Amino acid sequence: MLINQSYSCIPMIVQLDNPKILSDAISIISEIVAEVRIKLNEDGMSIVAVDPANVAMVIFKIPKESFSQYEAGREVWGVNLEDFKKIMKRASTSTSLTLEQEDNQLKISMFDKAKRNFTLSLIDISSEDKSEPQLSFSAEVEMNSQEFSQAIEDCSVVADSGSLIAGNDFFILEGKGSLNSARAEFSSDHIKVSGLGKSKYSLEYLNKFTKAKSISEKVSLKFSDDYPLRIDFAGNRMGIGFILAPRVEND
Repeated sequence: MLINQSYSCIPMIVQLDNPKILSDAISIISEIVAEVRIKLNEDGMSIVAVDPANVAMVIFKIPKESFSQYEAGREVWGVNLEDFKKIMKRASTSTSLTLEQEDNQLKISMFDKAKRNFTLSLIDISSEDKSEPQLSFSAEVEMNSQEFSQAIEDCSVVADSGSLIAGNDFFILEGKGSLNSARAEFSSDHIKVSGLGKSKYSLEYLNKFTKAKSISEKVSLKFSDDYPLRIDFAGNRMGIGFILAPRVEND
């Protein structure tokens, strides 16, 4: 069912002079969920969504200041991410992008050597609205996002789950299969680590999350013993984060 989820009569239009930041984010989020509510509040654009298996949450924000034009009240756009991603990929680095709601459609205009217009039907998303949970963690690690991604890929060669271990001045990421194993060790000389914690998580999800290394050179990891993982990639003009449930297995 098509709907108009606008909560105000304020004319709604937003413009990005660097649409790649949105295009990259939509591509990453589409790996986790198929449909989302894109919220436009006074302070900027945001998405909070949970995957169908109820294992992972994605949290995405672009502050108002990242837009060259931002006129919004309290709009909510329900969109199919696969369709939105295909359109967003048509924007180049030199493109200026405008998003404007017209009735039950999202009008997407791209300006470069020519003006190109797309329309995307807004949809009703029947799932419950999600909010970011408040969690407390015993361990925190900040490191290079490319190095973290490489360690996740190494573990994925031998296992389907990986353990994150934070100790005094070290961080370890290891994967153990039935016959083989992989292990990456980082010292406090190259990363920032505080607190103690150990927990195991799905490497399939972590591989999807680490695609956000294109957004930020740094990644922040927060976890506790057998507790959800909070992972954040904070870019210059946007931020994307994930919460992942721990993998509990009978070893």
